[in-house]
Amino acid sequence: QVQLVESGGGLVQAGGSLRLSCTASGRIFGINDMGWYRQAPGKQRELVARITKNGSTNYTDSVKGRFIISRDNSKNIVYLQMNSLKPEDTADYYCNAGVVGGVPVRSLEVWGQGTLVTVSP
Repeated sequence: QVQLVESGGGLVQAGGSLRLSCTASGRIFGINDMGWYRQAPGKQRELVARITKNGSTNYTDSVKGRFIISRDNSKNIVYLQMNSLKPEDTADYYCNAGVVGGVPVRSLEVWGQGTLVTVSP
């Protein structure tokens, strides 16, 4: 019904950059907050960054000044620009969105399948 598909993960050296994309598709009437979470091996999933429909953002402290979250409401896409990457940023990155849609129409919390980011020393 409604799905999120991430792309853009991969292997990068420390200090490098990657841009993640997440596209929402399906029967969608509106999208509220969108965000990126990550989960490193043996650790709990944590919030990386979130953005409201109006563009207000918040970031976890460890990525402030390095990562930028943005969205294109006309295309139902959220991006995560990751700069100055560190080995400790290595994790599976998951997209999340609060969506009004589906059949029947209702409020949904939707997760993507994840994309792996690996930062080598």
